Amino acid sequence: MFGCLVAGRLVQTDAAQVASDKFVFDLPDYEHVNHVAVFMLGTVPFPAGSGGAVYLSVPVPGAAGPVWQLLGFITNEKPSAFFRISGLKAGQAGGSHPFGSCSSSVAQVGVSVEALDQLAQQTPVSGSTASTGDSFLQFAQKTLDSLYNFASSFAVTQAQMTPNPSETFIPSSCVLKWYQNLQRKLSQNPNFWKT
Repeated sequence: MFGCLVAGRLVQTDAAQVASDKFVFDLPDYEHVNHVAVFMLGTVPFPAGSGGAVYLSVPVPGAAGPVWQLLGFITNEKPSAFFRISGLKAGQAGGSHPFGSCSSSVAQVGVSVEALDQLAQQTPVSGSTASTGDSFLQFAQKTLDSLYNFASSFAVTQAQMTPNPSETFIPSSCVLKWYQNLQRKLSQNPNFWKT
């Protein structure tokens, strides 16, 4: 019913079913994994009114059992999702979850079939959501800010300028106008640059 994919590795479709509504993938060498994709295979849909909560468990030395962190969810309407797992700390904001007798010596990705209204009330661990259009907009805004701040740090008045025939000077008002125009375009259509 589910698949799990890590870049540079083969697709896993052999989830261990540890309960009637719980499935687990082993994630060896998780220290070198940045993102994981979890998806439905398209052969079996979720029962009506259900979806899949996606969890991650990483080994915690000396822990009594695995600690599971909610990454997000998939549904029949949203059959795949990417999750960033690099930087998540073992046991951070997690809790125990009944995935049965899961191994605690290797990281695991678990999918738990749950009611959609329960999924809507759960909050994924901070930092697990992969990039979206909003994060691109934030990236573009930070890039604009960085360029403007960098260029402004070289600003001098005409009285401070020393003649240098090999230098070309651009008025800071020109950079500011470009900055404002690009900000306006991004706010109207974050994907304008693709056309």
